[in-house]
Amino acid sequence: MYFIDVQGTLISDTDKSPIAGSREFIEMLNETKTPYMVITNSTKKASKDFYEFLMSLGFNFTFDKYLDPLMLLEAHVAKEGVAAYGADEFLLTLQNMGYILDYEKPKTVLVAIKEDFTSHEYAQMIDFVLAGAALVGMHETSIYAKNNRRYPGVGAVLKLLEFATSCSYTVVGKPSVAFYEESLERLRLQAPDAKFKDVTIISDDVKGDLGGAKELGMKTIFVTSGKYKSAQEIVPFLHDALKPDAVYANMQEILESI
Repeated sequence: MYFIDVQGTLISDTDKSPIAGSREFIEMLNETKTPYMVITNSTKKASKDFYEFLMSLGFNFTFDKYLDPLMLLEAHVAKEGVAAYGADEFLLTLQNMGYILDYEKPKTVLVAIKEDFTSHEYAQMIDFVLAGAALVGMHETSIYAKNNRRYPGVGAVLKLLEFATSCSYTVVGKPSVAFYEESLERLRLQAPDAKFKDVTIISDDVKGDLGGAKELGMKTIFVTSGKYKSAQEIVPFLHDALKPDAVYANMQEILESI
């Protein structure tokens, strides 16, 4: 049974094209009737729109095997009084979902991915949190890769704000326990007795996605087709308990190893 990441794992961070072996791996799972969930931290497009984008690239799986943070957001964040920070597409998606943005006296500071956060935005977030707003991250990705550059991910921004304010935060998407538990519940529609120990998760975010998954008992596979150029950039610096169970260059290598 598998949980499979998208960006940097199934599709390229550079041009969003399918990574070698990614479509074939999904087809193999379909043919062998192996239970799996495609789980992503994507938040720029509405859930159905991003799913349809993946279908347009030639991936073949039903929507009930797909999960992203936007699908859980309403259970975590009320729709009124949200100071949201992220790409323009994310802000528009929120508004289309009925969220009312408030940059005066928000109840929630909601952080998504963006490569060009400004000092003004950080200062505004800090002021809102110190005034009592809850701090929520759409996910806790360690690094954001775009245009062959690597930026601090949402997880890094949340850590900055936590240190600056001494206030804690919650996370909607990976690697939150709530997100993985929802993924497992949906996996159980395919395999009713599924447990975390039965799941192997594949991702390019070894510190974010895989670290949280390993703490829940999942087996972890790190692919170096996304955020990191090689395992040597990050794996030696992880605590032994959080190091991945296996490392592959891409989905093609995993497919060939099975």
